[in-house]
Amino acid sequence: MRIAFDVSPLSHPRTGVGNYIRGSLAGLVEAAGTRHEVVPFAPTSPQGKRRIPEALAGIPVEPRLRFLPFAHHWRQAWSRVGRPPVERFLGPIDVLHFSDWMYPPQRGGIRSTMVHDLVPLRFPEWVQARTKRMHGAKYRNAAHSCDVLFVNSVFTKGEVVELLGVAPQKVVVAYPGVEIAAEGPRADLGRPYLLTVATLEPRKNLETLLAAPLPEGHALAVVGAGGWGPQPSLDRPDVIRLGYVEDDELGRLYRGAAAFVYPSRFEGFGIPIVEAMAAGVPVVGTDVDGIRNLLRHGENGYVCGTSAPELHEAIRELLDAPALRQRLGQAGRQFVVDNYSLKRIAPLELEVVRELAG
Repeated sequence: MRIAFDVSPLSHPRTGVGNYIRGSLAGLVEAAGTRHEVVPFAPTSPQGKRRIPEALAGIPVEPRLRFLPFAHHWRQAWSRVGRPPVERFLGPIDVLHFSDWMYPPQRGGIRSTMVHDLVPLRFPEWVQARTKRMHGAKYRNAAHSCDVLFVNSVFTKGEVVELLGVAPQKVVVAYPGVEIAAEGPRADLGRPYLLTVATLEPRKNLETLLAAPLPEGHALAVVGAGGWGPQPSLDRPDVIRLGYVEDDELGRLYRGAAAFVYPSRFEGFGIPIVEAMAAGVPVVGTDVDGIRNLLRHGENGYVCGTSAPELHEAIRELLDAPALRQRLGQAGRQFVVDNYSLKRIAPLELEVVRELAG
């Protein structure tokens, strides 16, 4: 088979979705071996022509990138107009897998996509208007045109079936793989620290975490690019603002943290939680569906409410109990080893499209 794989989001600094795309592509290429050809492609801006090859470094593929000024507008117009087909640029294909940013037309073959969450439909007030328009159009197209929709969790599968009206047999759970390791150097920030990783936007609930008093002697390290909406003030002596960091440094920060805290109000999944568990760090996560299921109702991490007092109590109790921290760190690490390996996910995705292709 010849599989066209949309990598457009890799034109931006990688966060959870970008890491999923890179990891999924890497695993797919390895699973395909010499039997199938995987063709990463993207209509992209000048920064994308630089960033996408950097993001794909180490993966034996030759991306097909087409420079377009104002690439976002071209991608949206291409999706809405529905022509020309992607084969015009890539040649014959057997499978098209597209991402969040566009839904390209195709002449034939299997059509698939990935749905990470349905926040723009479930909680439109927590996304920007442009995001709502772009993702809403993609969801509608995917629901009626795709042969298969991959999702990152059982919870998100339920959302897709309920909100998009997709038949359950067309929705396949493909857990994301992670590349963070428990072994390796640990960050030293000069004092013990808690870590949180998220783009700064209202849904991530960072302002509530900042309102929870930190345990004495501990700092809060905040990793994540500036997002949208009111930005919480990070100008405090007990907060270390690190902004966006590259993967190697992120791994060191996970491994060096006393605990990882994820105060989000809603998640379809929560890749930073899996990364933290992969590093063997105990996790405090809020009691919302995607996170609760990932932490297995407390077996893999400490589950608490979304208010400042509840977060403060959970953090205090975890740090005051070394045996609990060790148990949750080990349980989380084993859960990731058992469920979130790229070597397990990519063969599943490949087998699904092979069966559909006949």
